[in-house]
Amino acid sequence: MNDEKRELRRKYLAARAQMKSEEKDRALAARFLSSPFAQAESFFVYLSYRDEADTHFLVGELLVRGKRVCCPRTEGREMRSVRYRLPLERDRFGILQPPEGEEETCAVALVPLLAADETGIRLGYGGGYYDRYLSAHPEIVRVGYAYGGQAAAKLPAEDTDVPLDALVTDERVVVFRPDRVKIK
Repeated sequence: MNDEKRELRRKYLAARAQMKSEEKDRALAARFLSSPFAQAESFFVYLSYRDEADTHFLVGELLVRGKRVCCPRTEGREMRSVRYRLPLERDRFGILQPPEGEEETCAVALVPLLAADETGIRLGYGGGYYDRYLSAHPEIVRVGYAYGGQAAAKLPAEDTDVPLDALVTDERVVVFRPDRVKIK
């Protein structure tokens, strides 16, 4: 399975790089902000890196709307949810993260991905950070945040993979697990 996932990661990394555009990033943020998920009061949002769907504009919009925004902070092989605040710093991978702070749990997690299939299985980068974090916080609504072209028909899954509850793209909103998507 690892060889299959490794090949899929190469394929979707290259494809995502071709999809990247400011127009799609704006459309994606607008679609999310007009979705039922935006009604939540707190959000765990990844800070986009390289060709990932951009989240910086979205973070700003959520803050302007008075929402609580937390972002990933990696410490060793673990990831924590820490309140967004400046100045941001870079982790060992070069990804922006908030400075040290208290762990805070949010209602909705926006999850980066290389691809997601029609059942909510997500192909990540292989480090397991999000799967470990989401497994430890099953109460969080897990929303993939990506370009429409990152959709896949079927992806391989392992026992440790935590499926998404929904996917928001620049083209549509898909809910995989309506029983888990209860926004307060």
